[in-house]
Amino acid sequence: MHFIGVGGAGMSAVAWLLASAGVPVTGSDAAKGPYLAALRDAGLDVRVGHDPALVAGAAAVVVTSAVRESNPELVAARRLGIPVWHRSEALVRAVAGKRLIAVAGAHGKTTTSAMTAHALRECGIDATFAIGAPVLGVPGAVGGAYAGASDVAVIEADESDGSFLAYRPQIAIITNVEADHLDHYGTVEAVEEAFRQFAASAALVIACGDDTPAGLVAADAAGRGVPVVTYGTGEADVTVDATSVGRGAQRFAMAVSQPGAHNRLNAAGAWAAAVAVGADPLAAAAAMGSFPGTGRRYELRGEAGGVRVVDDYAHHPTEIAALLAAAREREPGRLVVLFQPHLYSRTRLLAPAFARALDEPGAHVIVSGIYGAREDPEPGVGPRTITDLMGATRAASVEAIEDLRSGAERAAELAEPGDTILTVGAGSVTDIASRILDRLRTRARDRA
Repeated sequence: MHFIGVGGAGMSAVAWLLASAGVPVTGSDAAKGPYLAALRDAGLDVRVGHDPALVAGAAAVVVTSAVRESNPELVAARRLGIPVWHRSEALVRAVAGKRLIAVAGAHGKTTTSAMTAHALRECGIDATFAIGAPVLGVPGAVGGAYAGASDVAVIEADESDGSFLAYRPQIAIITNVEADHLDHYGTVEAVEEAFRQFAASAALVIACGDDTPAGLVAADAAGRGVPVVTYGTGEADVTVDATSVGRGAQRFAMAVSQPGAHNRLNAAGAWAAAVAVGADPLAAAAAMGSFPGTGRRYELRGEAGGVRVVDDYAHHPTEIAALLAAAREREPGRLVVLFQPHLYSRTRLLAPAFARALDEPGAHVIVSGIYGAREDPEPGVGPRTITDLMGATRAASVEAIEDLRSGAERAAELAEPGDTILTVGAGSVTDIASRILDRLRTRARDRA
């Protein structure tokens, strides 16, 4: 099977699972990256650059919605009559025959998936997983993928293009439901309908009761005869607080390694799923304290000159608000936030919500140029689309700096010992953290 865009987080995971199952896999991507390098190091034939000759002889070609019809390899596959599969179809094959836990939601999928897999592993259940970020501390994992020996698999079910409807999970975890990916769905009502269909396909739904739309999806599933377990801080089947998790009168101590109330909810959902497939509830709760995290989810990239640099994938207003709340909980000093918006359509549609989420008291906020990913630029949409709405902000300063490198230089300039710089977004901003650290080290040497 040949993967176009194999260097993506999700695509690389599926490619590795199929290769681990003995399927010959090749792949290509437009540029180098850590996932491509990981696959190459693991022995797969993956290359930089798209060449029509690479698809010759493939039984199927695997793509995502981000691969354009004009891609020369996809054009060749169509011409040769080679079946073209979406990534979700390939993942269905990769986990065939396993009890599937599929985690969906506007936010928290990656962390909840990884927490679930970690809890299972700590309880002696060696689960396969396919997750859209590197999962830390797992020997044998390649990027976000691991081929386990048990009959359980945990996957991150991506709702962005509706492809999560390809799965028929034993357990569907729904972390939340919110207006996002409107470039695909068009309306929030269409988003909600997709989640209702996803929930109806499961044998058991585990849903966050603190999120009203997720609760409504769960209620719809229950009305269709699907068993439902809710989790949350209030009235729910599984309840969680700062120190424990449990169901009914049974309580188990749980100290979550990751900061923020949202991560305690993620841990509660993961705990409920692990217990549902046979994990010991006490051990599963204890496992959340040793969870090492995933790449780009409150990931400490380093410290220099007394300044911490933390990288996070947050790219939706709700995620940014949760990230800043977690940073307030963990970091003692000021925050310097370098945010790179992801997608022109998302920036245009959610600009007021971004402005509110970034309105962090006392913080220095820098918004860089937009990472377009699969989209072409939209005239008039840029960093000022957000910052112009932050006129009466509580932040210490707000700046729109189109060039990401210049934004990184400014972030390093603003930070003082004791502060924390957050590099935030789903695009290339993650690569700038090392540049910031270099700048901070240089400044510290100059001041010595």
